Amino acid sequence: MHMLIAIQDSASAALTTTPVVTQAPAAPLGIAPLILLMVVGSGFVIAWSRWVRPMNLAIGFVVTVAMWTLSYLALLQPGFAAGEALFVGALACVLFGGFLAGRFAPGQASGLSVGLVSATINLMVVGAFLRDEQGGSPVRPAAYVIGLFAASALLGSIGERIGSARASARRLPSPVTLMGIIATINILVMIVIGGLVTGYEAGLAVPDWPNSFGHNMLLYPVSEMKGGIFYEHAHRLFGMLVGATVLAYATTVWRSGASTFARTAVTILLTLVICQGILGGLRVTGTVTSSMNVAELSPSTTLAIVHGMLGQFVFALALVSAFAVSSAWDRVRVAVPGASAMRLLTSLAFMSVALQLFLGASMRHLQTPPTGDEGAQLPKWALHGHVTMAVIAFVLVLVAAIRCGRAVEAPPLRRVGKAAMHTVGLQVALGIAALVAVLMRRGEMVPVWEVAATTAHQALGAVLIAEVATMAVLARRTITATVSPA
Repeated sequence: MHMLIAIQDSASAALTTTPVVTQAPAAPLGIAPLILLMVVGSGFVIAWSRWVRPMNLAIGFVVTVAMWTLSYLALLQPGFAAGEALFVGALACVLFGGFLAGRFAPGQASGLSVGLVSATINLMVVGAFLRDEQGGSPVRPAAYVIGLFAASALLGSIGERIGSARASARRLPSPVTLMGIIATINILVMIVIGGLVTGYEAGLAVPDWPNSFGHNMLLYPVSEMKGGIFYEHAHRLFGMLVGATVLAYATTVWRSGASTFARTAVTILLTLVICQGILGGLRVTGTVTSSMNVAELSPSTTLAIVHGMLGQFVFALALVSAFAVSSAWDRVRVAVPGASAMRLLTSLAFMSVALQLFLGASMRHLQTPPTGDEGAQLPKWALHGHVTMAVIAFVLVLVAAIRCGRAVEAPPLRRVGKAAMHTVGLQVALGIAALVAVLMRRGEMVPVWEVAATTAHQALGAVLIAEVATMAVLARRTITATVSPA
């Protein structure tokens, strides 16, 4: 409790790129050590994921993603109430994980194991909190780590006891399906956080990578994560969580009886997540270096555009893979009238939203922010292209979604089609709101309502692309119905 209250104001300062360095950097991480750490860490996650029971692993990641997301939201509104919410919410997440194990997965998972899995994942960030708390004592960090595992195990066990008192006949999805769902959700949360980084123009708030102001990124003190630094560094930390989640997901798929398509998709997904992390770092430095010297750094706007686009394609692939490891994958392998036309329509719709993504990312990253009484200067080719393409993409997606929504023979495809119909309409409305917000802004201070509009538009765009990609893949799983001669 003391540790959480101590960092409750970590995001309270105004947006700034100047950290308050109160202590010497802790063991900076060079490129070669980073590669070694990634290899060793990946080997640990793979071995650990194969040893832990699949359902314990899946619920453990559900708990941890919820804890991290809640913590991020709490730190957006610092103060005593936020600190209390962070503490209580974190406890409730572990308790709820144990409850899920006891009520909906008896015999498949235990609250004790779920708590231990969550505590193990949380070791990735506990060092950042301990940098503010250790006070030169080697005993205190060990006490906090032991307390983390003990509290998580206890709360998970209590939650299981509560849940098992009235076990339900309903069951959670299979572990591999649950891992696919939580990996997809985690990537979407990451996209939202990335949108806030761009919205608050904090993409270069931390000038070096893989270090953070000379600190080992894993040990950068939470107390120094203020303003723009908070948004950027939290984005990096969530990137670690996404990497660990997708790696555990891939391991779960590889050890399961999933289809060849699912194994291939999740392998590509893991590869793209690794590439995405590297792109995010190179976007900041422009080259492979751990230096903080401005003369040696060359931040790349081009890589920022690629990084932003790839993140949305990664989310789309994650959603497709989640369908591929679920029962929905076999339920669309049915005869559907007009399947050939449906495949063509979904392909055209996907190409249109992919082009629209490029134009939108270019418009956002190439704009010149407003200064004084002058508004933002948007690149005209990207602005006009984005607005024009919005009309084309809207029509193509709507037609494809309506067609898929009529595929009553394939319920999963029908549901995705209906979801895309609603999403594309809302996305157009959010696009108008985001454009108006950007054009109306004056001065360097970024208003909250502008960030809300642009981030919501970006996140919903990712959802739309994922839905269209899923429609296209599922449509190819259908069988063209033949018409019997009279």
